[in-house]
Amino acid sequence: MTELLRGIPPLLASHLELVLIALALAASISLPLAVVVAARPRLAFVIVTTAGVIQTVPGLALLALMVPVLATTGLLSPFGFPPAVIGLTLYAILPILRNAVTGLRGVDPATVEAARGMGLSPWQIMRVVQLPLAAPVIAAGIRTATVWTVGAATLATPVGQPCLGNYIFAGLQTRNFSMLLVGVAVAATLAVILDALLGATEHALAGRRRRRALIPLGLLAALVVIINGVLPRLVVPEARIATATSTTVVSPTAITRVRIGGKTFTEQYVLVELIRARLEQHGIAADLTQSLGSTVAFDAIVNGDIDVYVDYSGTLWTNAMKRDAGLPRWQLLAELEGWLAREHRVRSLGALGFENTYGFAVRRETATRLGLRTLADLARHPELAIGGDYEFFSRPEWASVKRTYGLRFGRDATFDPTLLYEALARGEVDVITAFSSDGRIAAFDLVVLEDPAGALPPYDAMIMLGARVAADRRVSCVLGSLRVDVDQMRRANALVDRDGKPAQQAATWLLEQQLAVGDCGEL
Repeated sequence: MTELLRGIPPLLASHLELVLIALALAASISLPLAVVVAARPRLAFVIVTTAGVIQTVPGLALLALMVPVLATTGLLSPFGFPPAVIGLTLYAILPILRNAVTGLRGVDPATVEAARGMGLSPWQIMRVVQLPLAAPVIAAGIRTATVWTVGAATLATPVGQPCLGNYIFAGLQTRNFSMLLVGVAVAATLAVILDALLGATEHALAGRRRRRALIPLGLLAALVVIINGVLPRLVVPEARIATATSTTVVSPTAITRVRIGGKTFTEQYVLVELIRARLEQHGIAADLTQSLGSTVAFDAIVNGDIDVYVDYSGTLWTNAMKRDAGLPRWQLLAELEGWLAREHRVRSLGALGFENTYGFAVRRETATRLGLRTLADLARHPELAIGGDYEFFSRPEWASVKRTYGLRFGRDATFDPTLLYEALARGEVDVITAFSSDGRIAAFDLVVLEDPAGALPPYDAMIMLGARVAADRRVSCVLGSLRVDVDQMRRANALVDRDGKPAQQAATWLLEQQLAVGDCGEL
């Protein structure tokens, strides 16, 4: 628990910064708009309805949509802070805009007319009369937007922005419920505190006690200073033995710090920790950016936002290169590595030593009862229900398998990857898209159906290096000497998924299996 709490301050600071900047931008957009449209009902209807349509888009989808939009424009990085803050700003506009319009319209017309009779200009009336009287309602809208934004900001993790969502996503995927609860509790506490401070401000404005409103605003400023300036300095990261005991002599021009990315499932969390530990053994520090979507992770290494991550040959072949399966493994790997280097200046260190291919798994009882051995056998049972992860049903592999074997299912359902196996075990679905290196295949006694037609491409795990570190001989030696076979990867995954161990412990076990890691100290 101490280690869990140690990681909270920097994530909390990043989370609060993201929330406050998004709210400031949303307010700077919404309040002038409200002033312009409050006296124009038709225009107000169009503007507020447009903001409402944006609000109907799920938060995660809105943030993810910003990635291709920014990538197309090329004005800002499509990774990390820019897509997160833009998405959250759009999400926060509606409550501020709607309350501001309502508050301005709710000002007594007689009061406005009296001000006009005193010779005040329209702008003076707005500044001196309407805005002060509407301030409590406007403050209520900002208060609502704040609570919404604190919650929605936890969804910024998949687009590469550090926040409290890192704990929530990682805890869910690795079944580390302590981590999950810590992330949820801290986010909820932040939302409650901000809501209380803004609520006090709202009540002070409603009672026409403007000076008293400065007290909660001052407390809010103090909170920001404590979270963003004080807490991160008080928490000293625990020194890692590998780094402290390293005797490697580093050239002044050598890479001394890298950024490691990872996707949103157990194996990736373990591999990220393995790569970090391996690098730190040789005096290379590492920053982690985890819980990324497949496309986001690839775009991040291409754009230089991360330096290292593990991807799979089949994923890159079908999603990035838009190619169909059918080539021998060696040829696919050769063409893929050439394409990465030629088109994106990304270096592959070759196959890591195991394959994590998609596979269609059923309960052993189902396989025996229906005589299921290959994917072709599934075509005889269109009544079955299938479950997949977030990505699979939109991936080219799914279209290829359906086309090759003529598969049809009575129902398809999408699950979080960590819940897929339990859904199959409980009979919620009859077939799932499993991962061949997952330790839960053996734990749940599942049967993985054969793919005789080769509709699915090979999925060799590959360590990828971005352009910044691709030519560094020490980084390539340190990571290129890593080898993990499929049995080792299954056991490491099972340590997390079945035994409830943290990903760091599974990575430590994998590192101990590296019998010949090579000597990169002279490079």
